[in-house]
Amino acid sequence: MKQDWKKIDKQYYLPKTKPELVKVPPFKFFSITGQGDPNDKPFQEIIGVLYSLSYAVKMSPKNDFAPGNYFEYTVYPLEGIWDLTAEAKKSNSETLDKSN
Repeated sequence: MKQDWKKIDKQYYLPKTKPELVKVPPFKFFSITGQGDPNDKPFQEIIGVLYSLSYAVKMSPKNDFAPGNYFEYTVYPLEGIWDLTAEAKKSNSETLDKSN
């Protein structure tokens, strides 16, 4: 049976009508860290690699090469956590420089 995040993990991904505190358990994901403007080409290329990895693992059983403890699943949506550098936070600029 395919693990579908939209059904199994919907309490984490589907919005509620009012805010609430949610404790999210550990998940295993491919992830990247970095800095810079997310609209720049390097970021877009890395996102392409993340999706390529995710779909390669997802399709690996079709090539008889599944990782240990593999289970069929749907690929989760892209998520991001963004923050400003300490300098950008101090600048109080009215315009947002995404490279910071």
